[in-house]
Amino acid sequence: MPIYAELESLFMTTSQDPNLEPSTDKVGDALNAQRFQMLEDIARELKSVVVFPTYFDAAMRLRKALQDPDISVARIANLVSVEPLVAAKLMHLANSALYIGDGNPIRSLPAAITRLGVELVRTTAVAIAMNQILRAKDMATFSDLTHALWQHSIRSAATARILARTYTRINPDEALLAGLVHDLGAFYMLYRASQYPELRERPESVKHLIMQWHEGIGVTLLGVLGMPDEIIQAIVDHDHPRAVPEPPQTLSDVVYVSNILAGAHFEWLYQDIDPVTAESSIAREKFADLLPEIDADTQEMQSVFA
Repeated sequence: MPIYAELESLFMTTSQDPNLEPSTDKVGDALNAQRFQMLEDIARELKSVVVFPTYFDAAMRLRKALQDPDISVARIANLVSVEPLVAAKLMHLANSALYIGDGNPIRSLPAAITRLGVELVRTTAVAIAMNQILRAKDMATFSDLTHALWQHSIRSAATARILARTYTRINPDEALLAGLVHDLGAFYMLYRASQYPELRERPESVKHLIMQWHEGIGVTLLGVLGMPDEIIQAIVDHDHPRAVPEPPQTLSDVVYVSNILAGAHFEWLYQDIDPVTAESSIAREKFADLLPEIDADTQEMQSVFA
């Protein structure tokens, strides 16, 4: 069932969910109404036009423009040069420990693009857009949540890149993108929640909605944004506990393990229970040798995309 159909069905069965029942308190009623209104608005948008800030739309247009398989480095440089923040981050990334290797420092945008490749240029645009969403003025009330979400996303991306490179033949930069966007639904729901005064005043009130809907909304949203199908399929059920694959073989395996190693205690499903989950302990034991490298790469990515 498409996610918008699932959302619409929610309004027919609310009495079955005690966490969402209207309160006799007028404040509770108003708050409940705003939560439902947000879900209704999201369902409507996913069927028509998704509302994102201008800078996110610009980043996605850039990503789409870069999908031409025959695009030249010179053309990419021209497109990127009109987005100064993207250009600056690409230069930083190309000269970071993640990609410089034993090479010489990069001093021009075309050289940075050549070193990084088109896929990483596209991913950089998305990463910057996601970070900018979290910096929006109305998002300040959710600062604790957005900070944790961003740190988790960056660590998941770094981890996915390392797992793909170490255990699979999957393009590490494709895995990096999958790890980065696996919780895009939560970014989007927080951004939409920031549009409602009642929810901004009570940030804790949106946690249950995000916990319940961010994965399904994220899958649909990535489709609307034109993300590759393999990325979309890889994030399906990434929050649903299962046996930790050793070694990971598919992109879905990589995302699942990355999500755990990046700190499953952050995940919305684990807000109200012991954060030291069995899955996390097993994964950390199985992939203990990679943890120092994951820590180092996470710090490097945080410095690039800060």
